[in-house]
Order: sequence, then C-alpha cells, then structure tokens
Amino acid sequence: MKEILIASDHAGFNLKSKIIGYLEKRSIKFRDLGTYSPERCHYPEFASRLARQISRRKFDRGILICYSGIGNSIVANRYPGVRAALVHDLKTARLSREHNDSNILVLGAGFVSESRAKRIVDLWLKTAFSGGRHAKRLGQLKIIEREIKKCKP
Repeated sequence: MKEILIASDHAGFNLKSKIIGYLEKRSIKFRDLGTYSPERCHYPEFASRLARQISRRKFDRGILICYSGIGNSIVANRYPGVRAALVHDLKTARLSREHNDSNILVLGAGFVSESRAKRIVDLWLKTAFSGGRHAKRLGQLKIIEREIKKCKP
C-alpha cells in the first residue's frame, strides 16, 4: 500500500495519535499533516491541507479526524476529485469504499471508540472499489464537478 495522509484538529488529536500507533504497528506508511498537539486550533486548516493533496493526486487516500467529523467532511468535499466519507461503523466504512471509492475517511472522535476506529481504518484500507454500476455513478460525479467549475465567477 502506498503512503496515506492523516490529519486532525485538537479534538481529534488523541484519536489520531492512537491511529498513528496502529498504522505503525501494521507497517503502513503515512504522513502526519498535523495538528501536533491538543492545543485548540481550526479544523479547516488541516482538512484543506489533506484534501488538497488528494485532489492534486499526490496521494491516493487520507484520514481526517475531528470531534464530529462533520466539519472535516464539509471542507474536504469542496475539493475536486475528493470523496470524503464520514464513517461511524464498519458497514459504512465498507460501503464508502465499495460503492463510492471514498479516498478520505473521516472519523468523529466524539462518536467512535479507539477500538472501533482501528477496525474501521483497517476495513477501509483493505476494501476495494467494486466498480460496475458504481463506476458509472463516479463518472456522473465528475460531470457534476465540471459543471460546478463552470459556475464559478
């Protein structure tokens, strides 16, 4: 597996640290884009830093963590080609990859335990996109992205 990105705000810092330890234990290469402490910070900075790299295709996948996951999802999904999925359980982790080819996993530290988060990350990393009818839908997303780009002033 290629190197993945990981980032969080202050509310996701502790869970991010646990996930990093888990990735290291499994010899999964990663790059930590911050934050590097539990001091209060602003999630858009870190979510955009990670999503920008995915959008530019410098990395294939990333993990974002904040308290609810909602803010990170909103920021990340503003970038072309990003399919950030807010996941709270194993079923949605699997479906986000199989059906949507999600390239950013978003976790809400206030809503998933450390053990569940590790299981989610593991499943999300090993689940492949199933293609088929879902590939057609991703094609439709690309058309929508082009339409949106034309609407910008």
